[in-house]
Amino acid sequence: MVRLETEGTEGRVAGLLLAAGGGRRLGGRPKALLEHRGRPLVEHAVGVLRDGGCELVHVVLGAAAAEVRERARLPGCVLVENPEWEEGMGSSLRAGLGSLASSGAAAALVSLVDQPGIGSRAVARVLGAYRSPTSLAAASYDGKRGHPVLFGADRWEEIAASAVGDRGARAYLKAHSGAITLVECADVAEDYDIDTIEDLIHLE
Repeated sequence: MVRLETEGTEGRVAGLLLAAGGGRRLGGRPKALLEHRGRPLVEHAVGVLRDGGCELVHVVLGAAAAEVRERARLPGCVLVENPEWEEGMGSSLRAGLGSLASSGAAAALVSLVDQPGIGSRAVARVLGAYRSPTSLAAASYDGKRGHPVLFGADRWEEIAASAVGDRGARAYLKAHSGAITLVECADVAEDYDIDTIEDLIHLE
């Protein structure tokens, strides 16, 4: 785990899992509850963050949030409900960063629940790019930027302000492309999404 020389939650890189999607192209099946290796996909995604070095994990829920709380085992996680989840990923990113604002974390490592091909080794590599609360880093796949993405806490307010619709932090990252440390992960992860019925073949 990446730490600064402080105690408790201060100075940690927190995991921020965006898991609010309703799975519109999956026939309305919430992505957090898709089954993967016998358990809800959200459990797998939290495990990846923890195995990669994030002890502190905030999970943003939206579609079927009550059912996710009931069915998924997420001990120790901070569960953040986003009532505006239908607006898109931007609202979930804002909710998650807002929740982390009082945590004392020095950075957030943001991952998406619907990318089970991205495992703990990719998380650990991107975590390793943390240097300060101004850090900005992202996994890359054969040179193309992807997830997870690491945002130093000094950047959260500006990122949240730019996060609208389903674009998440895309506009911010484009505007600050020269500051991003790209961490190649194609040799340890695959960055496909579970978006359609056809994509379900990636789940076990």
